[in-house]
Amino acid sequence: MSVRAAMRYVMHRITEHPDADVTFEAKCLHCQWKATPSTESESVDVECMSHTGRSGHAGFRRIRTSFAMVVRAE
Repeated sequence: MSVRAAMRYVMHRITEHPDADVTFEAKCLHCQWKATPSTESESVDVECMSHTGRSGHAGFRRIRTSFAMVVRAE
């Protein structure tokens, strides 16, 4: 008795989760300063520029966090 397997391929895509917020954060590369996380990138950018004005620190690591889900492509 032989067993045969049938493989079926289904196309998928990855997309941002529609019910989850995207958040933005930033951390100074020169000290321990961090921007307040926000759902608006502009407010984080303004905080970074203000920090640069006060400290002279010009380098930041910016982080954009989103949640994704894989769904069947139709």
